[in-house]
Amino acid sequence: MSRQLLIEADGGSRGNPGLSGSGAIVVDRVTGELLAEISEFIGVATNNVAEYRALLAAVKVAYEIAPHASVEVRMDSKLVIEQMSGGWKIKHPDMQKLAIQIHQVLAGRLVRWTWIPREQNTRADALANQAMDQRSSQILLLNENTDAGSETQVPIASSVEFNAALPSSVRAPAGVTKPLTTLILVRHGRTALTESKRISGSGGADPGLSEAGNQDAVAVARELARFGNSGVWSHLSAITAVVSSPMRRTRETAGHIALELGLEATAIQDLQEIAFGSWDGLTNEEAMAQDPDLFSAWQGSWEVAPPGGESLEVFDSRIRSARNQVLEQFAGQTVVVVAHVMPIRGFLRAAMNAGIEGYWRPQISPCSVSVIRAWGGEAAEVVSVNATHHLVTS
Repeated sequence: MSRQLLIEADGGSRGNPGLSGSGAIVVDRVTGELLAEISEFIGVATNNVAEYRALLAAVKVAYEIAPHASVEVRMDSKLVIEQMSGGWKIKHPDMQKLAIQIHQVLAGRLVRWTWIPREQNTRADALANQAMDQRSSQILLLNENTDAGSETQVPIASSVEFNAALPSSVRAPAGVTKPLTTLILVRHGRTALTESKRISGSGGADPGLSEAGNQDAVAVARELARFGNSGVWSHLSAITAVVSSPMRRTRETAGHIALELGLEATAIQDLQEIAFGSWDGLTNEEAMAQDPDLFSAWQGSWEVAPPGGESLEVFDSRIRSARNQVLEQFAGQTVVVVAHVMPIRGFLRAAMNAGIEGYWRPQISPCSVSVIRAWGGEAAEVVSVNATHHLVTS
């Protein structure tokens, strides 16, 4: 018989919208043993959004403790209980996004929804107030015994210093008002040009994925399905959107990802790779031999462009436009951006407010994962760069 867990969750907002936090506990329904306490500082949000955030955090932790458990959710919010059980429609866009993430975690699992009076939900309420008072988030596991089987579980302690709503560093400027958007940057899989180490920009051939590239795309798609659920990405929100460059190799990679996540991928024109002009399809050595003086001047330059290609100055303006479009269109969501080496470097450079060197210092491998959290143009946080652990084969 599967384990039986009880979740009690609550959220609060001092101002509605205003300073907000959420709290939840996970309990063994049979023994009454307290298994986890969760408090999350959210920042500026409504009371209803805070309650949904409490539920999302709680179900993630519950299924880390016992992936196959049956769960009863108790909350004093009749709105959340009725909406999640299907009795009422969810109309608010922010709550719709959170509900999608919660349903992704709950897919195929047995859940019972129970409304309780406020006076019976005091433990979760206290944790929500703790988060608001201390302006910090914490997940405390009180029993290390889990039903996870042989799957490696990420210690919850790894997210103790992670702020789920605001920049994690105390050195970051305060006063962020824009919603958090998580950008998961994925380079396309390998192509025949990638494998032969030939220049492949936006103005030449438009190759599709090679056999190895398709295998890598499947691997990264499976890794992205772990966001918000398990593994090294469990403390981040589940993915709600997929966008890509319009080029064939990125569209094919995005297709694998969208299929795995049950989403649809859309193309954004400005995400395409930088144009290399007449150097496209050549090796670096061939381009250098064709235009030795220009090639030398182009290296490390902001203004110099290949014959018929783009300079970094022109390209950077295009990529900033693409970044702004993603942040505006998908504000508050977790979105996969499938692109190329230079666009991904451009996103990272903007997040770090780095110099021109940002366009050649980060290594970006095929089907690697880089993660940025951004609050519009007000703040940004780089979580990961060029993660490739999912591509390792035995």
